[in-house]
Amino acid sequence: MAGMFELFIDSESAFRFRLTAPDGTIMAVSKPFDSKTDAVAGIAAVCEYAGMGLITDRSTTTTHSAPPQVHDDPSATADSLRVPKIDFHARARAVRRAVSGPRWAGAIHNLS
Repeated sequence: MAGMFELFIDSESAFRFRLTAPDGTIMAVSKPFDSKTDAVAGIAAVCEYAGMGLITDRSTTTTHSAPPQVHDDPSATADSLRVPKIDFHARARAVRRAVSGPRWAGAIHNLS
């Protein structure tokens, strides 16, 4: 199920919209718009740009941050904690080869 845009009037009598997740969580709130038409155009712009938007990380990271916590699980072995290395390009080539195998485009062979 997809999220939903809700158009509303804020406390300052400006039009806004919010994007809510299927569970009702508010994911984003727009800037104030002067008219309903402008707010609807803003919704259309978000729909257009969100699917192909690039992610730019502008958050600052400190070099003195604490290391991630490691949870010791006595039942886990060193091998079970490793993530297998996968060559995604080789896997993609194998899938393409399997899909684009021999094509029998209407050729009828004498099977007797």
